[in-house]
Amino acid sequence: MRRPFALLVAIVALSACGQTAPLKPRPGHSLPVAPLGRDTKPSAVELLQIPSQAAPERSVELRSRSEDRQDDPFDLPPKS
Repeated sequence: MRRPFALLVAIVALSACGQTAPLKPRPGHSLPVAPLGRDTKPSAVELLQIPSQAAPERSVELRSRSEDRQDDPFDLPPKS
């Protein structure tokens, strides 16, 4: 029982050791072409960055007192 568990722990520990070198395209391949309107190709690091529109910051605005809700013109009853 202990041997398979120890083997599993060793495999998981070794899988956590990743390569930390900069990313490069595989031999024989190149990075994608430059986007329309841009003269230079983006680097691998730039391609891996998440644009701000993909992960917007959360607005945490706490209410200090209760307020009446305004009418929502899009809150329509379901059709029968």
